[in-house]
Amino acid sequence: MGGGLFITGTDTGVGKTFVACGLAALLRDLGYRVGVMKPAETGCAEKDGELFAEDAVRLKEASGCGVPLEKICPYQLREPLAPSIAAERAGVRIDIDHLLAVYNEISAQHDMTLVEGAGGLMAPLLPSFTYADLARVLKLPLIVVAANKLGVINHLLLTLEHANCKGLRVLGYVLNQIESPLSLAAETNREVLANLSAAPCLAELPFLENMEAKKNLPPDWFKERFEFRFIESALNRR
Repeated sequence: MGGGLFITGTDTGVGKTFVACGLAALLRDLGYRVGVMKPAETGCAEKDGELFAEDAVRLKEASGCGVPLEKICPYQLREPLAPSIAAERAGVRIDIDHLLAVYNEISAQHDMTLVEGAGGLMAPLLPSFTYADLARVLKLPLIVVAANKLGVINHLLLTLEHANCKGLRVLGYVLNQIESPLSLAAETNREVLANLSAAPCLAELPFLENMEAKKNLPPDWFKERFEFRFIESALNRR
Protein backbone atom coordinates (compact mmCIF):
# COMPACT_ATOMS: atom_id res chain seq x y z
CA MET A 1 0.00 0.00 0.00
CA GLY A 2 1.27 3.46 -0.88
CA GLY A 3 1.38 6.57 1.24
CA GLY A 4 -1.26 9.24 1.50
CA LEU A 5 -1.95 12.86 2.33
CA PHE A 6 -5.17 14.50 3.50
CA ILE A 7 -5.79 17.96 2.01
CA THR A 8 -8.01 20.06 4.25
CA GLY A 9 -8.68 23.76 4.61
CA THR A 10 -9.59 26.48 7.04
CA ASP A 11 -12.89 27.02 5.21
CA THR A 12 -14.65 26.36 1.94
CA GLY A 13 -13.39 28.23 -1.13
CA VAL A 14 -9.79 28.56 0.06
CA GLY A 15 -8.20 26.58 -2.80
CA LYS A 16 -8.04 22.97 -1.59
CA THR A 17 -8.75 21.55 -5.05
CA PHE A 18 -6.25 23.92 -6.68
CA VAL A 19 -3.52 22.80 -4.28
CA ALA A 20 -4.47 19.11 -4.45
CA CYS A 21 -4.46 19.17 -8.26
CA GLY A 22 -1.13 20.97 -8.31
CA LEU A 23 0.46 18.42 -6.00
CA ALA A 24 -1.06 15.56 -7.98
CA ALA A 25 0.31 16.91 -11.26
CA LEU A 26 3.73 17.54 -9.70
CA LEU A 27 4.00 14.06 -8.20
CA ARG A 28 2.86 12.56 -11.50
CA ASP A 29 5.49 14.58 -13.37
CA LEU A 30 8.15 13.24 -11.00
CA GLY A 31 7.21 9.70 -11.93
CA TYR A 32 4.98 8.69 -9.02
CA ARG A 33 1.75 6.78 -9.49
CA VAL A 34 -0.79 9.18 -7.97
CA GLY A 35 -4.19 8.18 -6.62
CA VAL A 36 -6.85 10.71 -5.66
CA MET A 37 -10.05 10.63 -3.66
CA LYS A 38 -12.80 13.12 -2.83
CA PRO A 39 -14.92 11.18 -0.30
CA ALA A 40 -17.95 13.43 -0.72
CA GLU A 41 -18.62 16.38 -2.99
CA THR A 42 -21.60 18.63 -2.45
CA GLY A 43 -23.03 21.33 -4.68
CA CYS A 44 -22.79 19.03 -7.72
CA ALA A 45 -24.58 20.44 -10.75
CA GLU A 46 -26.48 18.20 -13.15
CA LYS A 47 -24.84 17.38 -16.47
CA ASP A 48 -26.40 15.08 -19.08
CA GLY A 49 -28.94 13.93 -16.51
CA GLU A 50 -26.35 13.01 -13.86
CA LEU A 51 -24.66 14.84 -11.01
CA PHE A 52 -21.24 16.16 -12.00
CA ALA A 53 -18.53 16.20 -9.32
CA GLU A 54 -16.32 18.95 -10.77
CA ASP A 55 -13.59 18.83 -8.10
CA ALA A 56 -13.29 15.05 -8.38
CA VAL A 57 -13.00 15.29 -12.17
CA ARG A 58 -10.23 17.88 -11.85
CA LEU A 59 -8.36 15.64 -9.40
CA LYS A 60 -8.69 12.67 -11.75
CA GLU A 61 -7.40 14.66 -14.72
CA ALA A 62 -4.46 16.22 -12.85
CA SER A 63 -3.30 12.93 -11.37
CA GLY A 64 -3.91 10.64 -14.33
CA CYS A 65 -5.58 8.28 -11.87
CA GLY A 66 -7.32 5.47 -13.75
CA VAL A 67 -9.77 4.65 -10.97
CA PRO A 68 -13.44 5.17 -11.98
CA LEU A 69 -14.94 8.47 -10.89
CA GLU A 70 -17.57 6.75 -8.73
CA LYS A 71 -14.74 5.42 -6.55
CA ILE A 72 -12.73 8.62 -6.57
CA CYS A 73 -15.88 10.38 -5.33
CA PRO A 74 -18.22 7.80 -3.76
CA TYR A 75 -20.80 10.39 -2.63
CA GLN A 76 -21.88 13.04 -5.13
CA LEU A 77 -24.55 15.31 -3.68
CA ARG A 78 -26.61 18.09 -5.22
CA GLU A 79 -27.07 20.69 -2.50
CA PRO A 80 -24.16 22.97 -1.43
CA LEU A 81 -24.28 21.99 2.24
CA ALA A 82 -22.14 20.12 4.73
CA PRO A 83 -21.99 16.49 3.51
CA SER A 84 -23.97 15.10 6.44
CA ILE A 85 -26.89 17.47 5.75
CA ALA A 86 -26.69 17.20 1.95
CA ALA A 87 -26.71 13.39 2.24
CA GLU A 88 -29.62 13.34 4.70
CA ARG A 89 -31.71 15.60 2.46
CA ALA A 90 -30.92 13.36 -0.52
CA GLY A 91 -31.85 10.19 1.36
CA VAL A 92 -28.24 8.96 1.29
CA ARG A 93 -26.30 7.55 4.23
CA ILE A 94 -22.54 8.01 4.07
CA ASP A 95 -20.81 4.77 5.07
CA ILE A 96 -17.38 5.33 6.66
CA ASP A 97 -16.41 1.68 6.27
CA HIS A 98 -17.09 1.98 2.55
CA LEU A 99 -14.88 5.08 2.33
CA LEU A 100 -12.09 3.25 4.14
CA ALA A 101 -12.39 0.26 1.80
CA VAL A 102 -12.29 2.49 -1.29
CA TYR A 103 -9.27 4.39 0.02
CA ASN A 104 -7.42 1.13 0.70
CA GLU A 105 -8.22 -0.07 -2.81
CA ILE A 106 -6.94 3.14 -4.42
CA SER A 107 -3.90 3.33 -2.17
CA ALA A 108 -2.90 -0.24 -2.99
CA GLN A 109 -2.51 0.74 -6.65
CA HIS A 110 -0.54 3.97 -6.19
CA ASP A 111 2.62 5.37 -4.61
CA MET A 112 0.76 8.34 -3.10
CA THR A 113 -2.96 8.98 -2.68
CA LEU A 114 -4.26 12.50 -2.08
CA VAL A 115 -7.58 12.72 -0.25
CA GLU A 116 -9.35 16.07 -0.45
CA GLY A 117 -11.90 17.01 2.18
CA ALA A 118 -14.81 19.44 1.92
CA GLY A 119 -14.93 22.63 3.92
CA GLY A 120 -12.71 22.32 6.97
CA LEU A 121 -11.66 19.67 9.46
CA MET A 122 -14.82 20.02 11.52
CA ALA A 123 -17.24 19.74 8.61
CA PRO A 124 -19.42 16.68 9.31
CA LEU A 125 -19.66 13.61 7.10
CA LEU A 126 -22.15 12.12 9.57
CA PRO A 127 -23.95 14.01 12.34
CA SER A 128 -21.19 13.12 14.83
CA PHE A 129 -18.29 12.24 12.50
CA THR A 130 -16.13 14.95 10.93
CA TYR A 131 -13.38 15.09 8.35
CA ALA A 132 -10.90 15.19 11.22
CA ASP A 133 -12.28 11.83 12.31
CA LEU A 134 -11.92 10.52 8.76
CA ALA A 135 -8.28 11.66 8.56
CA ARG A 136 -7.68 9.87 11.87
CA VAL A 137 -9.32 6.66 10.64
CA LEU A 138 -7.30 6.80 7.41
CA LYS A 139 -4.14 7.56 9.41
CA LEU A 140 -3.11 10.35 7.05
CA PRO A 141 -1.00 13.44 7.72
CA LEU A 142 -2.58 16.79 6.86
CA ILE A 143 -1.82 19.63 4.54
CA VAL A 144 -3.95 22.62 5.53
CA VAL A 145 -4.85 25.16 2.85
CA ALA A 146 -5.66 28.65 4.09
CA ALA A 147 -6.80 31.81 2.31
CA ASN A 148 -4.05 34.38 2.77
CA LYS A 149 -6.09 37.35 3.93
CA LEU A 150 -7.09 39.22 7.06
CA GLY A 151 -8.38 36.70 9.64
CA VAL A 152 -6.34 33.72 8.48
CA ILE A 153 -4.13 33.72 11.56
CA ASN A 154 -7.03 32.84 13.84
CA HIS A 155 -8.61 30.42 11.35
CA LEU A 156 -5.39 28.55 10.68
CA LEU A 157 -4.26 28.33 14.31
CA LEU A 158 -7.68 27.00 15.36
CA THR A 159 -7.50 24.34 12.63
CA LEU A 160 -3.98 23.33 13.68
CA GLU A 161 -5.05 23.20 17.32
CA HIS A 162 -8.02 20.99 16.50
CA ALA A 163 -5.78 18.68 14.47
CA ASN A 164 -3.49 18.39 17.47
CA CYS A 165 -6.43 17.61 19.76
CA LYS A 166 -7.45 14.81 17.38
CA GLY A 167 -3.93 13.39 17.37
CA LEU A 168 -3.38 14.21 13.69
CA ARG A 169 0.04 14.88 12.20
CA VAL A 170 0.24 18.13 10.27
CA LEU A 171 2.75 18.13 7.44
CA GLY A 172 2.36 21.88 7.02
CA TYR A 173 0.12 24.58 5.60
CA VAL A 174 -0.27 26.47 2.35
CA LEU A 175 -1.10 30.17 2.24
CA ASN A 176 -3.14 30.75 -0.91
CA GLN A 177 -3.89 34.31 -1.96
CA ILE A 178 -7.49 34.44 -3.17
CA GLU A 179 -7.84 38.23 -3.35
CA SER A 180 -6.20 41.02 -5.31
CA PRO A 181 -4.48 43.35 -4.69
CA LEU A 182 -2.19 41.94 -2.01
CA SER A 183 -3.27 43.34 1.36
CA LEU A 184 -0.98 44.35 4.20
CA ALA A 185 -2.34 41.39 6.17
CA ALA A 186 -1.42 39.00 3.37
CA GLU A 187 2.08 40.45 3.23
CA THR A 188 2.66 39.85 6.95
CA ASN A 189 0.66 36.69 7.75
CA ARG A 190 3.48 34.23 7.04
CA GLU A 191 5.88 35.96 9.40
CA VAL A 192 3.30 36.18 12.19
CA LEU A 193 2.31 32.52 11.81
CA ALA A 194 5.95 31.41 11.91
CA ASN A 195 6.15 32.84 15.43
CA LEU A 196 2.92 31.19 16.58
CA SER A 197 3.10 27.68 15.16
CA ALA A 198 5.73 25.00 14.72
CA ALA A 199 3.97 23.76 11.57
CA PRO A 200 5.93 24.81 8.48
CA CYS A 201 4.57 26.91 5.64
CA LEU A 202 4.83 24.60 2.62
CA ALA A 203 4.03 27.29 0.08
CA GLU A 204 2.78 30.84 -0.36
CA LEU A 205 0.83 30.93 -3.61
CA PRO A 206 0.08 34.15 -5.51
CA PHE A 207 -3.30 35.33 -6.71
CA LEU A 208 -4.43 33.84 -10.04
CA GLU A 209 -7.59 35.35 -11.47
CA ASN A 210 -8.18 33.10 -14.47
CA MET A 211 -9.60 29.65 -13.65
CA GLU A 212 -8.38 28.20 -16.94
CA ALA A 213 -4.87 29.41 -16.18
CA LYS A 214 -5.06 27.63 -12.82
CA LYS A 215 -6.06 24.39 -14.52
CA ASN A 216 -3.20 24.56 -17.03
CA LEU A 217 -0.28 25.51 -14.81
CA PRO A 218 2.80 23.35 -15.49
CA PRO A 219 4.06 21.10 -12.66
CA ASP A 220 7.24 23.19 -12.43
CA TRP A 221 5.12 26.18 -11.30
CA PHE A 222 4.25 24.26 -8.14
CA LYS A 223 7.71 22.75 -7.76
CA GLU A 224 9.24 26.24 -7.66
CA ARG A 225 6.86 27.35 -4.91
CA PHE A 226 6.54 24.27 -2.67
CA GLU A 227 8.89 23.16 0.08
CA PHE A 228 8.86 19.75 -1.54
CA ARG A 229 11.15 18.11 1.01
CA PHE A 230 8.17 17.90 3.38
CA ILE A 231 6.14 16.06 0.73
CA GLU A 232 9.10 13.72 0.16
CA SER A 233 9.13 12.93 3.88
CA ALA A 234 5.57 11.64 3.57
CA LEU A 235 6.54 9.57 0.55
CA ASN A 236 9.48 8.09 2.43
CA ARG A 237 7.23 7.07 5.35
CA ARG A 238 4.78 5.06 3.26
